[in-house]
Amino acid sequence: MLVPMNSVSGEGGATAGSNGIIAAIRPYTEPAPLAALFLGISSGFPFAMIASTLTTRLAQDGIDKKAVTAFTLAFLVYNLKFLWAWIVDGVRLPLLGRLGQRVSWMLVIGVLVIASVIHLGLVDPKASLAQTAIAAILVGVAGATFDIIIDAYRIELLEARQLGVGAGMSQYGWRIGSTAAGGLALVIAARFGWDAAYLACAAFALPAMIVAIVMGEPRRHREPTSRRTSSELLASIIGPLAEFFRRKGALLVLLFILLHKIGDTLANLTFRLLFEDLGYTNDEIAIYDVGLGFWAYLIGIFIGGIIYSRLGMKRSVLVSLILMAVSNLSFAGLAASGHSNWAMAGAIGFENIASGIGGVCVVAYFSALCDLRFTAAQYALISAAASVVGRIATGTTAGAMIEGIGYEAFYLITTLAALPGIILFWLMMRAGLIDQSIGSAGEEDGETAS
Repeated sequence: MLVPMNSVSGEGGATAGSNGIIAAIRPYTEPAPLAALFLGISSGFPFAMIASTLTTRLAQDGIDKKAVTAFTLAFLVYNLKFLWAWIVDGVRLPLLGRLGQRVSWMLVIGVLVIASVIHLGLVDPKASLAQTAIAAILVGVAGATFDIIIDAYRIELLEARQLGVGAGMSQYGWRIGSTAAGGLALVIAARFGWDAAYLACAAFALPAMIVAIVMGEPRRHREPTSRRTSSELLASIIGPLAEFFRRKGALLVLLFILLHKIGDTLANLTFRLLFEDLGYTNDEIAIYDVGLGFWAYLIGIFIGGIIYSRLGMKRSVLVSLILMAVSNLSFAGLAASGHSNWAMAGAIGFENIASGIGGVCVVAYFSALCDLRFTAAQYALISAAASVVGRIATGTTAGAMIEGIGYEAFYLITTLAALPGIILFWLMMRAGLIDQSIGSAGEEDGETAS
């Protein structure tokens, strides 16, 4: 029997009024989804430190556009995290390991994230781009490993029926963490310098660490087997990949994961360059990109939750993919209109609403793909593959493309780049491969997501 993981329904829609509102809100107030909110806060901030925040810092320091976009290659560390994710699944830490596999790793990596962010704040890009690049990569390594443990903890803490709600809460948290850290960095940097900004933002690692201490080991976590021999160690590395690729249509699923976010990634990692060239001030960026974008994203997540519960997983994912592709067109319009606060508000609003919807629907699907025996390794593979093509393209060609063809044509191309992912997902739906790709994380009492 196939049912939506987080569907909320009544007899013919009879639930109404205050009872309906309370019923809709209640799943978000359960301990596990609330914990996902705080996990998301810590997950989002390291990315912001080497994404929009570092881009703005480099642009204000007069660094060449090609060098600025090349820094997006630091994000490739996130795309390689599946290479060491098996360690988080299978290696028990000495001493702290008695706190639990997930809790101990959360605390150790949280400390490393704090240290790496502070280090990035202390380097001077104008004095040495090489040192800045190394510092950014270190933040990427620490942040990617933090993501590995946070994602595994979230998926194992949530029940299958909570994956949609948990994905929404996690995305709420991610945007709160990235937006609050990015906005705080802009405000503090304008008054006290970038070193103070990064020092203050390092505290955003604490929510996930506190959640791990308070909630303890997740109920659905399965203890790793012993790793005494080389064959057992090799099995712990290959096992997660082998299990995934044994599923029917696994290669097509992986191809979709690789393709679905190309246009969105290309566009998102260049927004700050557009804002700088259009002459927006730090305060305007903070108001529209950070402030308005934050609230638009929250609205998008709310809409995404409704779409997910009403349409089910497959159709809601398809709708979100289309919306995310179309949203890139709004930035072509912004580039054509020039410095216009109204145009910026419209572009930022539409893009963030679309991203919020996708954050619920697509993340819920990706979470459901995991086998609970290999949660960290498999979700690391999935999330790493999700944006690798777009990040490589951004780091190697985006700056040159913008200089060569201009922003308007560039954002039109990013819209077209999203079409293959949309078409592939639709074909997978028609072939029934979406249902067959679900792992044990998406199963509950013999039922799977639909």
